[in-house]
Amino acid sequence: MSEVNMTLGAAKKVDNSALPADNGNPFVGAGPAYEAPFLEALEPALSDLAKYGIKVVANAGNTDTETLYKIVCRMVKEKELNIKVAWISGDEVLPAITDALHLGTSTFKNIYTGEVLSSWEFKPIYAQAYLGGQGIAEALSLGAQIVICGRVADASPVIGAAVWYHGWHRSQLTELANAFIAGHLIECSCYVTSGNFSGFKVLDSTSAGWADIGYPIAEISQSGKVIITKQKATGGAVTVDTCSAQLLYEIQGPWYFNSDVTAVVDEVWFEQIGPDRIALNGVKALPPPPTTKVGITARGGFQAEAMYFMTGLDVAEKARMTEAQLRKSLSPYSDRFSLLAFSVLGVPALDADSQNAATVVFRIFAQARKSEDIAPPKFLRPVMDNIMQAYPGGTFHLDFRLGIPKPYLEYYVTLLDQSRVHHAVHFDGKTTTIPPPPLTNVYPERQPSQPTTALPIDLAKFGPTQHVPLGTIVHARSGDKGSDCNCGFWVRQGVEYAWLRNLLSVDTIKLLLGKEYDTSRVPKIEIERFELPNLRAVHFLFRNLLDRGATSTSSVDFLGKNVAEYLRARYVNVPVKFLARGKL
Repeated sequence: MSEVNMTLGAAKKVDNSALPADNGNPFVGAGPAYEAPFLEALEPALSDLAKYGIKVVANAGNTDTETLYKIVCRMVKEKELNIKVAWISGDEVLPAITDALHLGTSTFKNIYTGEVLSSWEFKPIYAQAYLGGQGIAEALSLGAQIVICGRVADASPVIGAAVWYHGWHRSQLTELANAFIAGHLIECSCYVTSGNFSGFKVLDSTSAGWADIGYPIAEISQSGKVIITKQKATGGAVTVDTCSAQLLYEIQGPWYFNSDVTAVVDEVWFEQIGPDRIALNGVKALPPPPTTKVGITARGGFQAEAMYFMTGLDVAEKARMTEAQLRKSLSPYSDRFSLLAFSVLGVPALDADSQNAATVVFRIFAQARKSEDIAPPKFLRPVMDNIMQAYPGGTFHLDFRLGIPKPYLEYYVTLLDQSRVHHAVHFDGKTTTIPPPPLTNVYPERQPSQPTTALPIDLAKFGPTQHVPLGTIVHARSGDKGSDCNCGFWVRQGVEYAWLRNLLSVDTIKLLLGKEYDTSRVPKIEIERFELPNLRAVHFLFRNLLDRGATSTSSVDFLGKNVAEYLRARYVNVPVKFLARGKL
């Protein structure tokens, strides 16, 4: 369940509770605050679940877990099936946040920006904590066949299932850490089976192909040994590279935190033990932190956007002309905007053989605290009215719906002591409380980082080079966490890794980021780096690269997934001998 799901679910939960919304305008996404598609998948499977005793754990409750639980119970009853259902509570923590602020026991510093909650300019409407897997394990132990959760950590369903099945104790940190990484590997559905994979082209020449990429399966033994595989007779693949991609996705550094355990990933490696079967190795374990992550949602205001199409020559000048004209036309109203941004999306192909290939998008984006401040007469109309004095070929997009103000949400991420989370299982008319972890460890605010490799080699020693895109031989995967973005790079051969770890220093990555590394941005962009030698990987955390996060950012790359592809497209000097080994 992504942070986008959480923020949208929070607004729906508040609106469904009939609380007044800011500016008297309820959030346009009103509807179920749970994940309704879960029911579409569950309903046709219920008979087989009952017949074979298959257990299901899902975090589809989002912000309305109890309601989803009641619906599932009703579905089971209507089909006259003997399936027992439990639900997990404790993730709703706004009262705990409010009480601690009032008592002065915590400032609730934003883990991304460093600001404190009392200085945040937005009013919280909802807060959700990330729960571990112990509640799920308890529900299964009590006899539940379906367990409905809200905001558990993405890997917690897998942790909970493994703890229940193997009867692990909370002190078995190594086993918990392996289950945690197994959960991380399969939490994003088809990502580990070749979805969002920079080596996707290789699948085009295989019998598996691109279509109908199969869902992943994690096999977890009593000792914590993990094997990742997938459904038979489906597309995609499970390889060392696809698993490396997913491991590197959305981590923040060598320490990977969960409410149950901390997994240390800097020595992880994968082994291909059969077709579409990968063994996980090298996971180390430490106690969990005493805190858990909390996402706080607030109403940010309203936003609108419009687009022009620019074709052929002089796009940069056409864009400058249009921006100057629109800033003038919008000036009577723009002092009420909280943000006004102009951007060019794409570059026209050289000597393009079609008009589409020669065309890019010019995007105008605005935000304001009140809907009336970017109403069509104050934003969309001036933007469209510019057409008669526009650049040669001036053409705007005829879909004006994006130009109508729509609400957006702000998201604030902080930490809450696990002792203040009332984690509980509701099953068979009884409530069972899940205590916080008995053993924890306090970690530094910043993870270990090394700006350059500890084993420097002069890049000239790798021989003659060719100036080509980094992604010619280098894989990458990136993703968002609030306003932060992470990006992991890896190569296929050990000798290539000696080059990669020497090439990709913090200073080099700043150059590759180009204009994205905006030193004037507040809060400022900071970069952290660590190496995963067993994966032949270098990982970067880009703090505050994504503006304010997925639901409020002005960027079209609101999930941070295209950062990796942008960086792979940047040109570097690659040793010719590596290019001879073959391109990705």
